Amino acid sequence: MKRVSKVLSILLGMALMLSHSVSAASDEEQRLNALLDEIWQYELSVSPLLASREGRRDFDHLLPDLSETGLEAKHKQFTAFVQQLDEIADAGLSTEGRINKIMQAYRLNNLVSSFTFNRHYVPLTSEYGFHSALSSLPNLADLSSSKGIEDYLARLAAIPEYFDQNIAWMRKGIAVGMTQPKIVMKGFEDTVDAFIVEPEKSVFFTPLKTLPAHLDDQDKDRIKQTALAIIAEQVIPAYQAYHGFLTKEYIPNAMDKVGAIHWPKGQALYEERAQHYTTTRMSAREIHNIGLSEVKRIRAEMQSIIDELEFEGTFADFITFLRTDPQFYAKTPEELLIFASYVAKQMDAKLPSLFEKLPRTPYGVAPVPDAIAPKYTTGRYISPRNDREPGYYWVNTYALDKRPLYAIPALTLHEAVPGHHMQIMLANENTDLPPVRKTYISAFGEGWGLYSEFLGVEAGIYRTPYEDFGRLSYEMWRACRLVVDTGMHMFGWSRQQAVDYMLENTALSEHNVNTEIDRYISWPAQALAYKLGEIMIRDLRTQAEAKLGEKFDIRAFHTAVLEHGSIPLFVLEENLQLFMDANEL
Repeated sequence: MKRVSKVLSILLGMALMLSHSVSAASDEEQRLNALLDEIWQYELSVSPLLASREGRRDFDHLLPDLSETGLEAKHKQFTAFVQQLDEIADAGLSTEGRINKIMQAYRLNNLVSSFTFNRHYVPLTSEYGFHSALSSLPNLADLSSSKGIEDYLARLAAIPEYFDQNIAWMRKGIAVGMTQPKIVMKGFEDTVDAFIVEPEKSVFFTPLKTLPAHLDDQDKDRIKQTALAIIAEQVIPAYQAYHGFLTKEYIPNAMDKVGAIHWPKGQALYEERAQHYTTTRMSAREIHNIGLSEVKRIRAEMQSIIDELEFEGTFADFITFLRTDPQFYAKTPEELLIFASYVAKQMDAKLPSLFEKLPRTPYGVAPVPDAIAPKYTTGRYISPRNDREPGYYWVNTYALDKRPLYAIPALTLHEAVPGHHMQIMLANENTDLPPVRKTYISAFGEGWGLYSEFLGVEAGIYRTPYEDFGRLSYEMWRACRLVVDTGMHMFGWSRQQAVDYMLENTALSEHNVNTEIDRYISWPAQALAYKLGEIMIRDLRTQAEAKLGEKFDIRAFHTAVLEHGSIPLFVLEENLQLFMDANEL
């Protein structure tokens, strides 16, 4: 695998040698740490929602400034930070210092490229957008004080301007031909409808129904009436205006073709996104071919299970059987959630045999919120906002006849444990890491999630051939992503061609396939991260097992994979080579 993102190649060119650490903080290390803190403080000052998530209350009254002047100023400053970071020599840095520098470069280059490629012209995907992201505002607020309440009300009052700024950029997108394709926008306005309700029923009013006890009844009534007026006169009209913009202007003028290649600078944008999400320099054609090879391999393993079951019929017949037989589907949302919870607890019991260190933070199992469920993916991990909350494994209970039970074990291991919850929370609970080290790298995080599905085989989680077929179908799903994502964005594939390819090769329901394909269309290259990351982790494990023989310890190996948090794949490879060398002695 060709390693290292183009934006990070200059750092690799400095001959990153993780085997040489500096025992004491050198001048360069101190300089780096000071710069990391300066960058972080600047990010908090220009990203008020990030600041609120981090517990910084200075900016709780603000929403992001998306004005042209504001975006240009941020771009100029982030570019300057990149130059300052490049001036710090690797030779004077410790192992962690070098990783810190790489991670900061990764984050900064993503921020710089966002402006360079005008990604703010498209502030939405097929399943999500800036309007739905605002539903987190109540959870970000600190309503324990009068100041916190006033800040929250001020933030609500800022929503109309925030909508206007986003709509202005979306109009720019229409003008230059940079929109989401019309085909993935079908029904998107329904996600806006969920916010157009009576003010008393608004998600933005919910936290104000119970105010602190130290306030008297008169103050409570004043606050509630003020909030209801803001919601009725400013917030809901902003959502109504956005709904009208979508249905009358954006969707009718959205592009008919699919694929980032049809956007201005589209090929360069896709290549940059592919390198960002995979942390490699692989070309779209190389990734496409790896996908084709993996599809062929996994298809053979799936066929062996069909043969084991002595099923009479073709591969397509077996897939149809899985998609249509009622035995494979829950009859109620509760049944689906209970089964997902059972699988999660089964895996919880296996964790000590596979891991030396477990996260302190627990997780819960909950349904995907009704407002977003129809166009939402089948499941997802939701990180806690602070150390007083759990993480959540969301399971989509919409359209139960499209959510097969045989797929739940693999989904659960990926999203909960030992997947995203474990990996993300171990990193978050490591207080020795600077904030930039909490940056999520998809190739590592999603690669770990897919590797976690494989661990379920060793842990005995897959109880039936159907559940093992579900696991393989999920692996096939990620392999197919390499093919269809590159196919649609770079090689002229139509949406229907991609849908047909997924339906032919996976056991995913037609509803899931359509939802997923729309996600890939609207989120270029993100889908590439999963399989390439998993291939790297599994290849490194195979190398470690061969090199260490009887000395190989699976728990120690997993510690070596996870101990530095989310990192680029080339850094992971360096770290694990050191792990092998150290344990071979």
